[in-house]
Amino acid sequence: MDKIEKSGSTYQGLVNQISERYEQGRRAAVIAVNSHLIETYWNVGRDIVEFEQNGSDRATYGTRLLENLSKDLTVRHGKGFSMSNLSRMRQFYSVYPILAELPQEFSWTHIVELLSISDPMERSFYERQSVIERWSTTELIRQKKSSLFLRLAASKDKDGILQLARQGQIIEKPEDIIREPYSLDFLQVPQPYQVSESELETRIISKLQQFLLELGRGFTFVGRQYRIVLGNRPYYVDLVFYHRILRCFVLIDLKKERAGYADVGQMNMYLGYFENEENIEGDNPPIGIVLAMEKDEWEVKYAMHNNNSNLFVSQYQLYLPDREELKALVERQLSEDER
Repeated sequence: MDKIEKSGSTYQGLVNQISERYEQGRRAAVIAVNSHLIETYWNVGRDIVEFEQNGSDRATYGTRLLENLSKDLTVRHGKGFSMSNLSRMRQFYSVYPILAELPQEFSWTHIVELLSISDPMERSFYERQSVIERWSTTELIRQKKSSLFLRLAASKDKDGILQLARQGQIIEKPEDIIREPYSLDFLQVPQPYQVSESELETRIISKLQQFLLELGRGFTFVGRQYRIVLGNRPYYVDLVFYHRILRCFVLIDLKKERAGYADVGQMNMYLGYFENEENIEGDNPPIGIVLAMEKDEWEVKYAMHNNNSNLFVSQYQLYLPDREELKALVERQLSEDER
């Protein structure tokens, strides 16, 4: 338990000292209870698996083992031993046969969400990313639902996909923060969508916490409609962030429909301004993202010819991406070297 500093001899100091000690004790108790609960569930899963493999009368129970266990254990202990829970405990042991390898930060609800992922590579990614970004269970569910792993993996080669699964998303260079597409389903835009760029921006600001989660780790919000002046003419960058890991500004320009060459040129101008006028000592060159509903790959390619390497054009989707399409694309990437 953390050391508690003495607060002096005043009564208020005593109150503060006792309160701090109580809060520390309560946090430690929650962590201890969670740890013991997970260890218990893992041991129950091991008991079931070992009985199925070696039990002398396992054939008598066969496929009805969990059903019988649920009935008998519920009579003895009450709730907590439904067939679905027992099945999860068995699966828990099967998926994580070495309990010590499981991150201690996880609650049982985290584990249940991870166990629902059938693909080992995808599960490994969400496991590591949950630790890296300190996702709550709610955040983990949201990222699973938005197919984050598949969206990140779809833009990588085979080695990149395998590294992503083993290590999670490691941020070392500008392209590491880019997603394709970005999922903005949390904005809850009614179908068929009819939303202006200003309304889209307003919705993002009202759901800023979810948008930061979609952007990923390291982003801090600086401002919206960030005003800059060039040649006595004002310009406004839709959204400005600062990335703590890459130590640079990240500028986002929102486009209602298709991004074109003019949008690339405008963002390049913003990047030049920020690098020369806004950066301070220690800042790296800014990153620009033109975020559009659609983009013409060839138009964007030629518009960015010999252009700023920190400028990206990405698409967003107002509704959840098609998981099966993304999965098929990733599977093709993985099988390329095997042909």
